[in-house]
Parts: sequence; C-alpha cells; structure tokens
Amino acid sequence: MAKKKSKDGFDHRFKAIHDREVPWESDDIRGLLKLPPGVKVKVLNYDPVMKRLDMKQRFPAGYVEPAHTHGSWHSILVTKGRMCVAGKDLRPGDYVFGWDIPHGPYEYPDGCEVFIVYMGDATHVWKEKQHLAHKNVWKPETAVGRKGVARHIGKRKAGQV
Repeated sequence: MAKKKSKDGFDHRFKAIHDREVPWESDDIRGLLKLPPGVKVKVLNYDPVMKRLDMKQRFPAGYVEPAHTHGSWHSILVTKGRMCVAGKDLRPGDYVFGWDIPHGPYEYPDGCEVFIVYMGDATHVWKEKQHLAHKNVWKPETAVGRKGVARHIGKRKAGQV
C-alpha cells in the first residue's frame, strides 16, 4: 500500500527505533555534514521537507571539529565521552545549542558521542588553512585519548585534514 502524503509534506509517521537497528556509517557516505574524515553517524530521522535531521555522531579520540558555520541551528546532547568547546569541558548529560553564526572549534580529546538535531542545512562550512593551524587546548585524560590527540596533531602538521 502506498504511503499517503500529508498536506504539509512533512513526515508524520511515528517512529520507535532500537539503537542497534541503525548502523554507524561514515559521514563521507551521505555527505551531510562535510567535516574532516573520521566522524561516524547514525541517521535516526531525516525529513527533507522540514529540513530536520536527527542523528547520533561519534568523534574519535583526538578529533577536532573545525570552527564553522552552517545554515541551520543545532541542539546537541553529549551521551558519551568529552566535548570541549567555548571554554567548557562537557560530559554526558551536558548540552550545546548553536546557530548559523561562527562557532567552534570543538575538541574531542578522549572521543565523544552525541545526539544532535539539525533544523536547516547541516553542511559545515569551514576553512582548511585555519583548521590545519589549530593548536589543541584540552588535554586527554586516557591513553586512547593521548594516542588520538598525537595522531590528529600529526595529521594537521602534515597538512592532512
């Protein structure tokens, strides 16, 4: 049976999803965010008419998300690890709200998972030269973090995003 389209064009279906039902995939596959390589995503809901994207994002230890803008707002809940931004060391349960003004960089010294909702175009606009020149501020607290930070600093020094 064909799905009946709502008058406003939005997806009004009710969804209840087990986390295990949605695989992690590289952001590069969908190209939704356009961040430097390494980010994994689980797209839980996407409504192209409403321009709403609900997802989980996983950042590896040492990853730096460049200072950026995008044509959307986002609402972020840290679920695992650490997110360091705007002078704050955020842990599970902590929250970030961002709009279409420049923000970041975000550092993930020990890795991090977040639940995030975007409303609008989630494509990140950032400057490679600025990202490559980034100097880490936050120190890792784990052995995995120390290795990850060293690896990502090395990549940026070699001119690799």
